[in-house]
Amino acid sequence: MNLSERLNDDMKQAMKSQDKFKLSTIRMVRAAIKNQEIDLKRPLDDNEVLEILSREIKQRKDSLQEFEKAGREDLATNVAAEIDIISVYLPQQLTEEEIKVIVQQTIQESGASSKAEMGKVMSALMPKVKGRADGKLVNQLVQQFLQ
Repeated sequence: MNLSERLNDDMKQAMKSQDKFKLSTIRMVRAAIKNQEIDLKRPLDDNEVLEILSREIKQRKDSLQEFEKAGREDLATNVAAEIDIISVYLPQQLTEEEIKVIVQQTIQESGASSKAEMGKVMSALMPKVKGRADGKLVNQLVQQFLQ
Protein backbone atom coordinates (compact mmCIF):
# COMPACT_ATOMS: atom_id res chain seq x y z
CA MET A 1 0.00 0.00 0.00
CA ASN A 2 1.50 3.32 -1.01
CA LEU A 3 1.36 6.49 1.09
CA SER A 4 -1.56 8.03 -0.77
CA GLU A 5 -3.66 4.92 -0.24
CA ARG A 6 -2.66 4.79 3.42
CA LEU A 7 -3.67 8.44 3.89
CA ASN A 8 -6.98 7.71 2.20
CA ASP A 9 -7.66 4.68 4.41
CA ASP A 10 -6.73 6.60 7.55
CA MET A 11 -9.00 9.45 6.50
CA LYS A 12 -11.90 7.00 6.14
CA GLN A 13 -11.07 5.52 9.54
CA ALA A 14 -11.02 9.00 11.11
CA MET A 15 -14.45 9.65 9.59
CA LYS A 16 -15.81 6.41 11.03
CA SER A 17 -14.37 7.09 14.48
CA GLN A 18 -15.46 10.76 14.26
CA ASP A 19 -11.96 12.01 15.06
CA LYS A 20 -12.46 15.48 13.60
CA PHE A 21 -8.96 16.77 14.36
CA LYS A 22 -7.18 13.84 12.71
CA LEU A 23 -9.61 14.02 9.80
CA SER A 24 -8.95 17.71 9.18
CA THR A 25 -5.18 17.22 9.42
CA ILE A 26 -5.20 14.36 6.92
CA ARG A 27 -7.45 16.37 4.61
CA MET A 28 -4.98 19.29 4.69
CA VAL A 29 -2.13 16.95 3.75
CA ARG A 30 -4.16 15.28 1.01
CA ALA A 31 -5.07 18.72 -0.37
CA ALA A 32 -1.37 19.62 -0.60
CA ILE A 33 -0.72 16.32 -2.40
CA LYS A 34 -3.67 16.86 -4.75
CA ASN A 35 -2.49 20.40 -5.58
CA GLN A 36 0.93 19.05 -6.51
CA GLU A 37 -0.68 16.34 -8.67
CA ILE A 38 -2.74 18.98 -10.46
CA ASP A 39 0.35 21.13 -11.04
CA LEU A 40 2.30 18.17 -12.44
CA LYS A 41 -0.72 16.68 -14.25
CA ARG A 42 0.11 13.19 -12.98
CA PRO A 43 -0.15 11.09 -9.83
CA LEU A 44 2.72 11.38 -7.37
CA ASP A 45 4.99 8.52 -6.36
CA ASP A 46 5.85 7.77 -2.72
CA ASN A 47 9.06 9.83 -2.79
CA GLU A 48 7.18 12.91 -3.96
CA VAL A 49 4.50 12.34 -1.31
CA LEU A 50 7.27 12.06 1.29
CA GLU A 51 8.64 15.42 0.15
CA ILE A 52 5.23 16.99 0.66
CA LEU A 53 4.83 15.39 4.09
CA SER A 54 8.28 16.64 5.10
CA ARG A 55 7.44 20.13 3.86
CA GLU A 56 4.16 20.12 5.81
CA ILE A 57 5.96 19.09 9.00
CA LYS A 58 8.63 21.75 8.47
CA GLN A 59 5.96 24.43 8.07
CA ARG A 60 4.25 23.29 11.23
CA LYS A 61 7.51 23.20 13.21
CA ASP A 62 8.20 26.77 12.13
CA SER A 63 4.68 27.77 13.19
CA LEU A 64 5.12 25.95 16.49
CA GLN A 65 8.23 27.99 17.30
CA GLU A 66 6.45 31.24 16.47
CA PHE A 67 3.38 30.33 18.55
CA GLU A 68 5.58 29.41 21.52
CA LYS A 69 7.49 32.71 21.23
CA ALA A 70 4.20 34.60 21.16
CA GLY A 71 2.89 32.67 24.18
CA ARG A 72 -0.01 31.13 22.24
CA GLU A 73 -0.09 27.73 23.94
CA ASP A 74 -3.55 26.95 22.52
CA LEU A 75 -2.28 27.20 18.94
CA ALA A 76 1.03 25.53 19.79
CA THR A 77 -0.81 22.51 21.20
CA ASN A 78 -2.86 22.12 18.00
CA VAL A 79 0.18 22.42 15.74
CA ALA A 80 2.12 19.91 17.86
CA ALA A 81 -0.78 17.45 17.53
CA GLU A 82 -0.79 17.95 13.74
CA ILE A 83 2.95 17.23 13.65
CA ASP A 84 2.36 13.99 15.58
CA ILE A 85 -0.35 12.89 13.13
CA ILE A 86 1.72 13.65 10.02
CA SER A 87 4.90 12.12 11.48
CA VAL A 88 3.25 8.70 11.43
CA TYR A 89 3.54 8.67 7.63
CA LEU A 90 7.25 9.51 7.51
CA PRO A 91 9.95 6.85 7.71
CA GLN A 92 11.74 6.33 11.02
CA GLN A 93 13.74 9.48 11.76
CA LEU A 94 17.50 9.23 12.18
CA THR A 95 19.06 10.15 15.51
CA GLU A 96 21.61 12.95 15.66
CA GLU A 97 24.39 10.39 16.15
CA GLU A 98 23.32 8.45 13.03
CA ILE A 99 23.24 11.69 11.05
CA LYS A 100 26.75 12.60 12.26
CA VAL A 101 28.08 9.25 11.01
CA ILE A 102 26.45 9.73 7.60
CA VAL A 103 27.76 13.32 7.40
CA GLN A 104 31.32 12.23 8.20
CA GLN A 105 31.16 9.43 5.62
CA THR A 106 29.84 11.77 2.95
CA ILE A 107 32.51 14.38 3.68
CA GLN A 108 35.21 11.69 3.34
CA GLU A 109 33.64 10.36 0.10
CA SER A 110 33.45 13.82 -1.44
CA GLY A 111 36.90 14.87 -0.24
CA ALA A 112 35.57 18.21 1.01
CA SER A 113 37.76 20.10 3.45
CA SER A 114 36.28 23.61 3.75
CA LYS A 115 32.94 25.39 3.98
CA ALA A 116 33.40 26.47 0.36
CA GLU A 117 32.70 22.85 -0.63
CA MET A 118 29.56 22.61 1.50
CA GLY A 119 27.26 22.55 -1.55
CA LYS A 120 29.02 19.49 -2.90
CA VAL A 121 28.62 17.70 0.43
CA MET A 122 24.97 18.69 0.85
CA SER A 123 24.03 17.56 -2.67
CA ALA A 124 25.61 14.15 -2.00
CA LEU A 125 24.18 13.92 1.51
CA MET A 126 20.54 14.93 1.16
CA PRO A 127 19.44 11.93 -0.96
CA LYS A 128 20.86 9.65 1.76
CA VAL A 129 18.78 11.22 4.53
CA LYS A 130 15.75 12.36 2.53
CA GLY A 131 12.60 12.21 4.65
CA ARG A 132 14.53 10.75 7.59
CA ALA A 133 16.28 13.86 8.92
CA ASP A 134 15.62 17.56 9.34
CA GLY A 135 17.52 19.51 6.69
CA LYS A 136 18.34 22.30 9.13
CA LEU A 137 20.05 19.84 11.52
CA VAL A 138 21.93 18.20 8.64
CA ASN A 139 23.14 21.63 7.49
CA GLN A 140 24.35 22.53 11.00
CA LEU A 141 26.24 19.25 11.34
CA VAL A 142 27.93 19.67 7.94
CA GLN A 143 29.02 23.18 8.94
CA GLN A 144 30.37 21.79 12.21
CA PHE A 145 32.51 19.20 10.45
CA LEU A 146 33.74 21.56 7.70
CA GLN A 147 35.34 24.19 9.92
